[in-house]
Amino acid sequence: MDKLIIVGEKKLKGTVSVKGAKNSVLPILAATLLSEEPSTLKNVPCSLRDIQTMMRILKSLGVSIEADSDTIRVTPKGYEGWEAPYKFVSTMRASVCLLGPLLAKQKRARVSLPGGCVIGPRPIDLHLKGIRAIGGEITLAHGYIHAKAKVLHGTHVYLGGSFGSSVLATANVLMAATLAKGTTIIEDASCEPEVVDLAQFLTKMGAKIQGIGSKVLEVEGVRSLHGAEHAIISDRIEAGTYLFAGAITRGDITVRHARTDHLGAVIDKLREAGVQITEEKGGIRVQTPKSLRPIDVTTLPYPGFPTDLQAQATALMSVTDGISIITEKIYPDRFMHVSEMARMGAQIVLEGPSAIVKGVRRLSGAPVMASDLRASAALILAGLVAKGKTEVARIYHLERGYEKMEARLASLGAEIWREKEK
Repeated sequence: MDKLIIVGEKKLKGTVSVKGAKNSVLPILAATLLSEEPSTLKNVPCSLRDIQTMMRILKSLGVSIEADSDTIRVTPKGYEGWEAPYKFVSTMRASVCLLGPLLAKQKRARVSLPGGCVIGPRPIDLHLKGIRAIGGEITLAHGYIHAKAKVLHGTHVYLGGSFGSSVLATANVLMAATLAKGTTIIEDASCEPEVVDLAQFLTKMGAKIQGIGSKVLEVEGVRSLHGAEHAIISDRIEAGTYLFAGAITRGDITVRHARTDHLGAVIDKLREAGVQITEEKGGIRVQTPKSLRPIDVTTLPYPGFPTDLQAQATALMSVTDGISIITEKIYPDRFMHVSEMARMGAQIVLEGPSAIVKGVRRLSGAPVMASDLRASAALILAGLVAKGKTEVARIYHLERGYEKMEARLASLGAEIWREKEK
């Protein structure tokens, strides 16, 4: 396994570009199974581990896939598979979004239950509720979801959960409903840009969807869908991570392809902290004074502050004078990064779903271990400002969602490189 070595206290300056959104690519790849015609996806970060995993699953189903650095061509004609096995789903929860399209197209599906997650419980009850509502017969046995249906039928489905709407549950029901008989109304649907991107791709395939981007989706089922060509939206979480990288190093960077319309809550909080944010042609510029202000952040479903940027915000506040409160309302246990940041000198106390962060003048470099994708990013940000050398182990988590992050940070002036773990 590899690790990243970072020598901190370097201001970041320059321009960095973000790629297509991983969380859009995964359900859209699943959606290609709804047709037998070829589809082409562009602006895809093909080297990411999660995308490689999804391509392997599609190939195991009998689908033909051709990929280069940023384009995937999917030819599903004649595929016969209908199972997403544990060996794939165990490494990537998003594989569960194959349930809807496989059931709609193959009339049956066998998908491994995702199991536990280091960031806390992430139940799939809303997925099962939605699929059952439109006519899927579901049984759970031996760690798998078994689904079958002769005919899916339109109905009203309410997808609200304890922590808000579910992105992947919305995606699953939406995809299955495109081939259902009649009209399906999905209430309390997820409004995330990635769900909008999926709906727009499905529309290009011939699906009839109203209310895209709203909390209520109306889907009129059609007999069949055709292939389509689609460019994936830019990754708002990757963009936000680089905005925080610029802020934490008190730097001056421009993040190309970052969209202000997808990052409203993030930009608002950065400005509240004293960061200067400027929308420029084709991107966002972040300029940061030496002194910032503490802020309170609460994660919420879109358009609220995204849970996938909570760890990065915690890292920034750990070196901001004063006391900040970071409250996690999506995954209340998502604070695995806190104990590792404490090894670097961060002063953070956990109280229920909140982190009380007392900013320190300086972090110190230390060996730390990544527990998940976004925790990896937060530890790297902390390393960028820490005095001395930081070693971040288990960066295979990072490779699930960030493409060549160390090279791109180095291009901005960071002293960062990759080594093999001994």
